[in-house]
Amino acid sequence: LLLYRFYDPDGGSISVDGQKLTDVTLDSLRRAIAVVPQDLVLFHDTIYYNLQYGNTSATQEEVEHAAKLANIHEAILRMPQGYQTQVGERGLKLSGGEKQRVCLARALLKGSRIMVLDEATSSLDAESESAVQSALDNIVNTGRTILMISHRLKTVHNADKIIVLDKGQVGEQ
Repeated sequence: LLLYRFYDPDGGSISVDGQKLTDVTLDSLRRAIAVVPQDLVLFHDTIYYNLQYGNTSATQEEVEHAAKLANIHEAILRMPQGYQTQVGERGLKLSGGEKQRVCLARALLKGSRIMVLDEATSSLDAESESAVQSALDNIVNTGRTILMISHRLKTVHNADKIIVLDKGQVGEQ
């Protein structure tokens, strides 16, 4: 919430690349950050629409490239109408892992330099978690800064830096 400037800190400051967040416009800040929340938001429309929502001017090729990076492209092709398959209300027709990977692809398509992944695998079964972890491994090398929030070390084991918080304070690095 602080990074996205829903709130400003009571003390101190938050900087990205040496720029204080309070010195940039909200619009430019929010364009620079893509968030994949724990509670995913999908629209009652097609998979293509839900993917392209990350960048409404993206081409079919760009949408499919993001889907491939997020490890969801092949699953989409197996669906009855491929990218034109309706996802249902709140993504009801997709598994938890498929929803997560659609949201990862959408965040990739947004093209932001910073991605925040909040509990990307927290509510998934082992098979879905493996597919999402594979997608996360793909996006690590896309030139973005990725902040992964997780309660499980398994999710972040490939991170350059792991910070463990204990009661709101840095416990270990």
